[in-house]
Amino acid sequence: MKTLIVEDEITGRMILQDILGAYGLVHAVVNGIEAVESVKQALADDDPYDLICMDIMMPEMDGQQALQDIRDYEDEAGVGLGQGAKVIMVTALGDVKNVCTAYNRLCDGYLVKPVDASALRQELLNLKLIH
Repeated sequence: MKTLIVEDEITGRMILQDILGAYGLVHAVVNGIEAVESVKQALADDDPYDLICMDIMMPEMDGQQALQDIRDYEDEAGVGLGQGAKVIMVTALGDVKNVCTAYNRLCDGYLVKPVDASALRQELLNLKLIH
């Protein structure tokens, strides 16, 4: 499994890297702009991400906008609906507005920080990324 972690706080990045490193290759970036560019490059290289774990509150471009831009780019690149990277929002924001916005922008899962390893593993199982 190839994973992209999008998290501006180093502690959050390290926790996710520790958990997800057991399942394969992990890349990490610190904002939405870098996330969109990483996804574009991975698609151009014909080596797309299987999973993106994305924070919402980040500098330069937040996770909600990055999610929208990633889904728009996947569509432009001919990636069929539901065939792109699985995106799990991993954020401190658990309010209804943010959850609904993320699902409307086609995220696949939503976890509220602090991240619990077993909850993240369950999301990976639900998304059929691991067995």
